[in-house]
Amino acid sequence: MTDTSKQTIKDANGKEYDPLDMRNYSIEKLPNRQKSKIETLMAAFGAPIAVLAFIGLAFFTNLPFLQHIDASSLQSAQALQMFNDLGAEQFVRNNHYMLAIFVAAIILWLTAAIPNYQVSLILIISLVLTGVLPERVAYAQLGHPVMWLNIMSFVLASMLVATGVAKRFALWFILKFGKNAGTIFISFIAINTLLSAFISATTAKAAILLPIFMVIAAVYGADGGDKKTNFGRSIVLQNLLNINLGAGAFVTGSGANLLAAALISGAIEGNVYFADWMFAMFPTMVGMMFIGYFVAMRIFFPLEKKEQRPQIKGGMRRLEEEYKKLGPINYQEIKTIVIFVLILALWSTDRIHGVSATAIAFVGAIIALLPRYGIVTWNDVDIPWHLMLFSAGAYTLGAGFNYTDLPSLTVNAFFDSIGIGNETDFWMLYLLLTGVMCFSALIFQSKTMRTMIFIPIAIGVAQRFDFSVVSLALPTAFMIEYVWVLYFNSKPAALLYETDRYDLKDAFKFGITMMIIGYLLNIVLGETWFRFLGITPDGVFGIF
Repeated sequence: MTDTSKQTIKDANGKEYDPLDMRNYSIEKLPNRQKSKIETLMAAFGAPIAVLAFIGLAFFTNLPFLQHIDASSLQSAQALQMFNDLGAEQFVRNNHYMLAIFVAAIILWLTAAIPNYQVSLILIISLVLTGVLPERVAYAQLGHPVMWLNIMSFVLASMLVATGVAKRFALWFILKFGKNAGTIFISFIAINTLLSAFISATTAKAAILLPIFMVIAAVYGADGGDKKTNFGRSIVLQNLLNINLGAGAFVTGSGANLLAAALISGAIEGNVYFADWMFAMFPTMVGMMFIGYFVAMRIFFPLEKKEQRPQIKGGMRRLEEEYKKLGPINYQEIKTIVIFVLILALWSTDRIHGVSATAIAFVGAIIALLPRYGIVTWNDVDIPWHLMLFSAGAYTLGAGFNYTDLPSLTVNAFFDSIGIGNETDFWMLYLLLTGVMCFSALIFQSKTMRTMIFIPIAIGVAQRFDFSVVSLALPTAFMIEYVWVLYFNSKPAALLYETDRYDLKDAFKFGITMMIIGYLLNIVLGETWFRFLGITPDGVFGIF
């Protein structure tokens, strides 16, 4: 073991740095990963391909299943109104425009040819200029209740950062319960779970936790580079897993969850409550975290004896020093904690009192921003507006689906073409839809994009076969956060890959194993816990 005051190591560029200084692990100090040749080619050709796809689908393609639409084939009330207002011929043309815009947007999002927020802006104006959506409907999506919930959640999350509550809690928990290698990993399960209830951005959680677990990795001798150890692999990959699983435990855990809930709520003309999602997924996701702990520590990355002990003498004292720098808990931090506890309590009981999660977050944010009596000022609030614009485009796309009924028309045409009638077994559809949503995470770079594609399909399938929309769409939505296998599957995955504590082989074997386990668990839950809650058919609790 070495003395912490003298311990330095060299990075990949040969520059010496203190591995126990948390400032060395801030996001801005991580190296930017260079695009691969394939990614560079995709970015270069994405825009031309998107333009050609749009022109071809909008003006030179007459899809048979869109040629013979009548009022009886439409599921959406908005689509039926548009059909009556525009007539069959223009309604068919609008569906071709909708499909062309959708495919072009997907190509641009997948290839990252231009920034995702710019794609959303192009998408919105395209839906207006082609007449698919009225201007008021298209532009109003920026004021969608879920958009406001996102904005207010970022205001609330900024309190955690500005007051130091998030950092204080993480450091305190690690110092209190992280007495050895095993309890350190379990401590991060608890930290991730609690932060997920309040922070609706997985990247923000990763940014908060990254310096802490990187210092711990250094304390246990996990320096990365050519010196990769199982401790380093495990602490980073388990945190990546838990960041996403924690987000899946709550409907407010990510913008994609909120979008899915909004789409499903619109289809059932009711609400998917915070409590509904939490009761179904909180125990599921926490259980998955402990399964991940077992899989990592016992199967893929078992620790040698020397890895179970700190390698830098007094290394944990550096974390104690960071904790002491925060000083005694102050009045502002206490107010922050009280506000968050009240918000979580109100969110968890929203089905009882009927006040929406958005309204609750609104009140909390107003209190937080009160002059003199509040906790943060507007300048302290970090709202990623580029993500807001991206989300607005996704919601506008959803409105376009409602006004054209394209998902239902496509689903019906697909099943008719392969000769599947309305007698198809529910569980066959359940396996197919949840499986596609789960494993599509290996390909897609955006949870929001997967949500926009597959949740409307699940809704359309449920309507086609006369099953409850919730029974198929909600379990499909529960698979949104399975984005930890490859570095490009999510922003936290890309961020943590830069730590150089593991390689792609490590990530894939651990990640794909947990993905398969999660999918199989979702099947079991569909027959048991989800059925008890009334999500899948023959439920006894019947909350839906």
